[in-house]
Amino acid sequence: MKRLPFIVLLFSICLAAHAQVAKDVQYATSASDAYVQERCKLDVYAPEGARDLPVVVWFHGGGLTGGDKRNIPRDLLTAGYVVVSANYRLIPKGTIANCIEDAAAAVAWAFRHAAEYGGSPEKIFLSGHSAGGYLIDMVGLDKHWLAAHGIDADRVAALIPFSGQVITHFAHRQTLGMTPSQPMIDEYAPLAFVRADAPPIVIISADRNRELYGRYEETAYFWRLFQMVGHPDATMYELQGFTHNNMADPAVQILKDTVRRILRK
Repeated sequence: MKRLPFIVLLFSICLAAHAQVAKDVQYATSASDAYVQERCKLDVYAPEGARDLPVVVWFHGGGLTGGDKRNIPRDLLTAGYVVVSANYRLIPKGTIANCIEDAAAAVAWAFRHAAEYGGSPEKIFLSGHSAGGYLIDMVGLDKHWLAAHGIDADRVAALIPFSGQVITHFAHRQTLGMTPSQPMIDEYAPLAFVRADAPPIVIISADRNRELYGRYEETAYFWRLFQMVGHPDATMYELQGFTHNNMADPAVQILKDTVRRILRK
């Protein structure tokens, strides 16, 4: 029998002792689309005795073409929140609209069910890495995605994207025959939905020289537009020295600081 490294074993024991886990909860269904049944599932992590806790709805990265809901920064799971981590349909089997529809459905599920796991529907924060950051920006800024579920996107406590694409996502551009270096801004670009009355937003980028496809410059312009429209609570951080792939773990500290700050208001 293989032995787990001590630190992995210790973390597993701590997680088991302090978290209740609901796995593969179906948050959307379709009688005609088996892919919805396969991908539209989420996991819930909640500390023992949870009551009225902040909720972080987390979306994994993977370029909208891969990834899994189990890919969650370790420190997020031990931060004392209810964490909802969702899968979503992927390109090319699904469309970019399917990806965003699923993200909105998972967020709507959290608003309706978080209290069952000790979370507060009035303290729901959205976060995700890379493609996940892109999805939360779309769901939180273009209000029609959550409106389809009867939820006002402005109920979200804050958006905290980790290295999210803010022009039209490159995976969708590739389906149109474009390359990652060919920019486009259309109805699938968070940049098109910058608004002064959006929820608080904390934009986090890796080192500008180590980011993916000029992502730092995109997000810097994203932040600048929030300043131009007069958004009262838009912040940007650059994690110097970190790459696109390894920036999520240090970004969790900024997420935790943001949750504390927002809840003090």
